[in-house]
Formats: sequence, C-alpha cells, structure tokens
Amino acid sequence: MVEKKLKIQMNGRSDEFKTPKEAIDILVPFLNKNWVIWECAYGGGNLVKHLEEEGFKVVGNESLDFIRGDVELENFDCIITNPPYSLKEEFLQRCYDWKKPFALLMPLTALEGKKRGELYKKFGIKLIIPNKRINFITPSGKGSGSWFQVAWFTWKINLPNQLNFVSLVPNYDEKRLK
Repeated sequence: MVEKKLKIQMNGRSDEFKTPKEAIDILVPFLNKNWVIWECAYGGGNLVKHLEEEGFKVVGNESLDFIRGDVELENFDCIITNPPYSLKEEFLQRCYDWKKPFALLMPLTALEGKKRGELYKKFGIKLIIPNKRINFITPSGKGSGSWFQVAWFTWKINLPNQLNFVSLVPNYDEKRLK
C-alpha cells in the first residue's frame, strides 16, 4: 500500500481549523441524543469535548487511520467531524462507504468537483449553512475569522430541507468578554 501523507498546508496556509462550540451548536438540534458519535479526525479534541458537553457519547481517532481504513469500529451510529480540508474528498467517500449518518464541517467549495458531484448525485447531501463565517481556532491558539464560508455537509441526518440556513451565535466565554 502506498503511504499517503496527511497534508497540513493548502496554498501555503494551514489546514488546521479547530472547531469552536458555536459551529457544533447549529448541528446539535438535528442529532439523535442516543447516538454514539465517531469523531474520526480527532486532532486537538475540540469537537469531542463540545459534543460530550452536549451529552453525547463520542469515540475518536486520527484522520489517517480513517482514510486508510485501518479502523474496525462497529459500535457507533454517526460520523461527525471537521476533516482536514485538503482531504475532504477522501473523507466524503469513506463516510458514504460506512453507510451511516454523517456530518462533515467543510468549506462550501466542497460542493465543487467532478468526483464529489458524482457522490452527491448518487447518495444525496443536505447542508446546514450558517449565516456568517465561523471563527475557527487556529494552530497559534488564536481565533481567526476564516476567509471562506463553511457548512455542515450531512447525510441521513433528519434535516427539514436540502439547504438549511441557520443563525450562528458566538458562544462567548467570560475571558472573551473582559
């Protein structure tokens, strides 16, 4: 098997965008509280932490294991992750392969592309689109207004419409308010 290195740069910019709580808040109302969630691009664990705070049981592992298929996880109901954007196509394909509900936080540009288009046409996709850009947590530890819009790309999650527009409300903690 050919080793595929995880890219962490896109056009000279970091591919590490850690998920803030406000991004999770817009997804949670559509999730089944009894689901065991698999976070397959664990990274720093932000998404896992926020989902656990919301009462979900979450299991996690690193993204390269997920892409390679080196994981034999069976006791989960749904995949939720913010994948490395340079590997969005691979993540999307693997999620459809599992045939379980999923939600991937990806740039709106993930709608583009021949292979992704074929997957969406074959299997379907529904989006949760926030009304503004998400302020991701960057490798430096500082929040960063991203230069791109993202959405939750979902499959087999109970959404009312194919395109679901929601208000993003920042979750300010006391440190940010001082």
